[in-house]
Amino acid sequence: MAAAMGRKLIDSLKSKEFREYLMSTHFWGPVANWGIPIAALADIKKDPKIISGTMTTALCLYSMIFIRFAWKVNPRNLLLFGCHITNFTAQSVQCGRFVNYTYLGGNTKQPEGPSDAIAPAEEKKK
Repeated sequence: MAAAMGRKLIDSLKSKEFREYLMSTHFWGPVANWGIPIAALADIKKDPKIISGTMTTALCLYSMIFIRFAWKVNPRNLLLFGCHITNFTAQSVQCGRFVNYTYLGGNTKQPEGPSDAIAPAEEKKK
């Protein structure tokens, strides 16, 4: 059973239709687009003061448009759809971080970490 399924997979990968798909913009366009959500996911751990609210909003709108396009185009481009769903999600997280930092007082909060543990000991010495 597994051998038959493996053979069928190999045969479909060798098919003319699959080779044509790999050489089409229906494949390479979304592959090139994956750089945007990967960069957004990598930036989630970075300091929120570097986030551009304008660019994040533009990328959210851009992804919403292409989510719909990828679903409506015939044949459906699920690779593009997945790329833009991921990008919209990552950009929404970034937008939330931007709003929190800029408008909800996130920039005035004390940094957390080892420096908080050291501060009380320094006050006792004074």
